[in-house]
Amino acid sequence: MFKTQIMILFSLALFGCASTLDTPYKKAHIPPSKSSIPSSSTGQKSSATQRPYKIKGVQYTPIASASGFVQTGISSWYGRKFHGRKTSNGETYNMYAMTAAHKTLPMNTWVSVQNLKNDRKIVVRINDRGPFVSGRIIDLSYTGAKRLEIVGSGTAKVRVTALGRATSYSKKTKDPIAFKPVDYWKGNFTVQVGAFQVKDNAEKYRYKLSTTYQNAHITTFTDDRGTFYRVRIGRFTNLKDAIRFSGKIIAQGFDSAFAVAE
Repeated sequence: MFKTQIMILFSLALFGCASTLDTPYKKAHIPPSKSSIPSSSTGQKSSATQRPYKIKGVQYTPIASASGFVQTGISSWYGRKFHGRKTSNGETYNMYAMTAAHKTLPMNTWVSVQNLKNDRKIVVRINDRGPFVSGRIIDLSYTGAKRLEIVGSGTAKVRVTALGRATSYSKKTKDPIAFKPVDYWKGNFTVQVGAFQVKDNAEKYRYKLSTTYQNAHITTFTDDRGTFYRVRIGRFTNLKDAIRFSGKIIAQGFDSAFAVAE
């Protein structure tokens, strides 16, 4: 049961439209890719990118914590073909920035990447998903690959060490110099039970739920499709409790419920 609940952790009703404007809309299965457009902006936590996704029949589940993460494998890089496209966290890919794509690390995690052949090291921020080529563990930006001296060869064996979320930057170089481990298990969580494009319907649903559940509230989200009113209930200080609660109310008859970070 818990495994099933984990598969829906942090799923957001961000992807997909309502079949009607007065019922909760359901997310369509649109996996993250270099051309997908989830919600996020530079430096902000985006729980939408924590949802499980499937590429070419393979299921990937982003990990909840980057603390202690170390991985050794093959690095590749991507450049001009994707320059200017949307990354998986909603940013615009810049081949000259120090960023990278990883299949499961939380978005905005800074990682150290060491070329095991020449010992060169760089620090890059994860803002995309990939690479989805067998045997490869990280896709670097052009500049990152250039600094590791792997542009010519295309790939290299590297060690990826998670540093965390940047907490301070060098005044001179603007590079991050201090980090805090990224951990989605602890924090402020709630459970989303519906999303509407008609505010009055969201308000009625919230009021109905408030008679039974604590912290019934509405959050607003706007993208190129319009404004959505997300109805959420409950308040939790750790992800596991939020996931258990979402599973419990689904069993009680809710069509959709999933844990989200606030």
